[in-house]
Amino acid sequence: MADGCADMVSMARPFLADADFVNKAAEGRANEIAPCIGCNQACLDHTFSGKTSSCLVNPRACAETELRVDPAGAAKSVAIVGAGPAGLATAITAAGRGHRVTLFDRASEIGGQLNMAKTVPGKEEFFGLIAYFDTMLAKTGVSIRLDTQVSAEMLTGFDEIIVATGVTPRDPGIPGQEAANTLSYVDVLSKGATVGDKVAIIGAGGIGFDVAEFLVHSGTSPTENLDLWREEWGVGDPEQDRGGLAQSGPRPEDPARQVTLLQRKATKLGKGLGKTTGWIHRAALNMKNVQMVGGVNYERIDADGLHVSRGEAREDPTVIAADTIILCAGQDSDRSLADALLAKGVTAHVIGGADVAAELDAKRAIDQGVRLAASL
Repeated sequence: MADGCADMVSMARPFLADADFVNKAAEGRANEIAPCIGCNQACLDHTFSGKTSSCLVNPRACAETELRVDPAGAAKSVAIVGAGPAGLATAITAAGRGHRVTLFDRASEIGGQLNMAKTVPGKEEFFGLIAYFDTMLAKTGVSIRLDTQVSAEMLTGFDEIIVATGVTPRDPGIPGQEAANTLSYVDVLSKGATVGDKVAIIGAGGIGFDVAEFLVHSGTSPTENLDLWREEWGVGDPEQDRGGLAQSGPRPEDPARQVTLLQRKATKLGKGLGKTTGWIHRAALNMKNVQMVGGVNYERIDADGLHVSRGEAREDPTVIAADTIILCAGQDSDRSLADALLAKGVTAHVIGGADVAAELDAKRAIDQGVRLAASL
């Protein structure tokens, strides 16, 4: 609009993420705008499930009168351990209310599991979400202590202690998984581990799908390149192609790797993905020739690959030939600090993945954090 190239800009989801979008932009505070990450988890998924729409990054959307964030009656000293989405949301909300907040994390950067999500093609918006949290930590005056392994003894003297220590990868206990050809999703998404040309992914939840998406792409992400994206999905010019559908159809690049995605459940893979986005993830992997196999038992891992069978009788033994096997078998809550505090008789609030590890739900984590901070 400032350049004169448009007389009006229409937005919908961004106003759920931040109702003050226009005011902040007009005042030169664009870096303080809570960004829509296009996830659909709390807006469209809620709508199509008969629930009130809201927003993953802003749980107060459509709940402004119920979830109030008012100035604190008395300032408290608040320790938050864990700078993932739950801890970050709690920190900026509590500090914004006037509390003195210290945020700890053993990592060298904020973001927690968001730092893995941002590496997945199609999830680049998480870079902007982390940048927003970084801006708001500074604006609200949160004291940040990174590279710090927190013990229960370090938390004496605080009025409120919040444990948001997240999760650890679940150990599926497959014989042979300690071999060099087996990695965890953390090794792949966070540590840049080398992955072979043939890959078997154990676990087809959100993390399994993300890892598969990460591994079948190479080079520039189609999400970051409009021409690549249009070619991949077969989107043409509506002036030339009826309905904007290119006559050539979708033409995705060849997959960077041969990937097999497996799960123990006999249900459709990706059944638990978002109601309005799950089909996109399945379609994207299908275009990259990812094999999806359900209803298997994981027997063992060896140099030949992943040995599986089917059913309670463990019938039809099969070897999934793979250079690399990647464990995405779920997560367990990291409650070690919470348990240490409890042993000392110290009351702490436990939120986010440390509370419930299921599917690394950032929507629930941020909602918990904001509601807790509003209540302090």
